[in-house]
Amino acid sequence: MAIFLKDPAAAIDYAIDWAAGYLDGATIAGSDWRVTPDQPGGVAVAATLTAPGLTGATLTGGGRGRVYRVTNAVTLSDGRHDERTLDLRVEDR
Repeated sequence: MAIFLKDPAAAIDYAIDWAAGYLDGATIAGSDWRVTPDQPGGVAVAATLTAPGLTGATLTGGGRGRVYRVTNAVTLSDGRHDERTLDLRVEDR
């Protein structure tokens, strides 16, 4: 499992390419991003992007030394549901 690093002052874009051998002709119909733990001053989703085979989010903030789980749950055009999670550690870079 990979851990992504993020500076607390940075606003970084993260993307998931769902089309890479997975969608089988379906497209992304809905996308929801969530951060755990959800706390004041923690990592926040500042903006999102949904395209036919790609989802993305701009992540901001976070407490130094903390680890956050960022999950993207999608609904596909054929009704299937799935999610991907990334671990994000916040430290000065």
